Amino acid sequence: MAQSLAVNQSPFNWEGTDSRGKRVKGKTVAISEAAVRAELRRQGVVPLRVRKESTLFQKRGKVTPADIAIFSRQLATMLSAGIPLVQAFEIVGSGHDNPAMQKLIFAIKQDVEGGTALAEALSKHPLYFDDLFVNLVEAGEQAGALETLLDKIATYKEKTEAIKKKIKKALTYPAAVIVVAAVVTTILLIFVIPEFESLFQGFGADLPAFTRMVINLSEFMRDQGWLLLIGSVGAVTGYLAMYKRSRALRETQDRVMLKMPVVGSILVKAAIARFARTLATMFAAGVPLVEALQSVAGATGNIVYENAVMEMRDEVSTGQRLQRAMENTELFPNMVIQMIAVGEESGSLDEMSSKVADFYEEDVDNAVDNMSSLLEPMIMAILGVLVGGLVVAMYLPIFKMGAVI
Repeated sequence: MAQSLAVNQSPFNWEGTDSRGKRVKGKTVAISEAAVRAELRRQGVVPLRVRKESTLFQKRGKVTPADIAIFSRQLATMLSAGIPLVQAFEIVGSGHDNPAMQKLIFAIKQDVEGGTALAEALSKHPLYFDDLFVNLVEAGEQAGALETLLDKIATYKEKTEAIKKKIKKALTYPAAVIVVAAVVTTILLIFVIPEFESLFQGFGADLPAFTRMVINLSEFMRDQGWLLLIGSVGAVTGYLAMYKRSRALRETQDRVMLKMPVVGSILVKAAIARFARTLATMFAAGVPLVEALQSVAGATGNIVYENAVMEMRDEVSTGQRLQRAMENTELFPNMVIQMIAVGEESGSLDEMSSKVADFYEEDVDNAVDNMSSLLEPMIMAILGVLVGGLVVAMYLPIFKMGAVI
């Protein structure tokens, strides 16, 4: 029901007077103008004018993980400041620039106002609030420490979003190098090489093999390049469609990427950082280890590690120590295993897991920065080889003629 309400809500701008007669104005999201007026009166505001905001040029937007992270921090901060939950939702929702996020926040607010527990209200929106988020909120409500758990959730979301951005940066940079190289080469083959080809036709001599090869490639790109483009687009589209449907394909890709030079090391460190951060957050909230590992598995961001953590969960559920279960996967460095072992023995698993997460998050930051520094000269080298090779191929006939003369 809350999801359908969120879809039917619209933004309204309003003006009114408060209990002291002071003129106030603001923006809210509701089903109708009447609902806005009723809500304002309930808050002690006399509505003078309520106008529906035009959606003709309004950006619809979408709810992103970054929005959820910011929302978590805002809600945690307001509850820590003693602001009631419903009022906190009103403040956060009214001040949000993203219409989609506004609708989501006010849909949750309506459920909470109706007496629904916050965890249950959040669970109605599984696209934005996963089981981990909902379970932690539920634990906070039951323990009477909702603001503390929300603060942990906010920290967790901020850390995971930061690591995601680093991973995207690590993967985007090499892709950008390939795209730039392909675009530059294509432009030279289609527009520049034909000019040299027309010049060489009057030479009346055989062209060097390298030059002939480049000219043939240029002719292919001009005459049948569209087939190559269509084939490439079709292949990428088909692969993406299969990637969404086939877990086996996703697992194969994740396994291959973990073994790639440079990037693979970063992905391994990121998976371990997510594993440790999620485990620390869940365990600190009092969630049992076996149940925590269920949520940890999905948070690693890699199917290879996800499967490994699920195997660990099965072993731990039969009485096996977490340290031994981690060793059996052969995916975790010895340092991580030993720190987890110390945490188990000392009863401070959450603290030791947090230290592991801090170490690997910093390690990922440094690795991505180092890779970026390494790729900058590599870009110049790749472009230099491609462009220089094409230039040499075009000037070889001229050098040959000069030698003959």
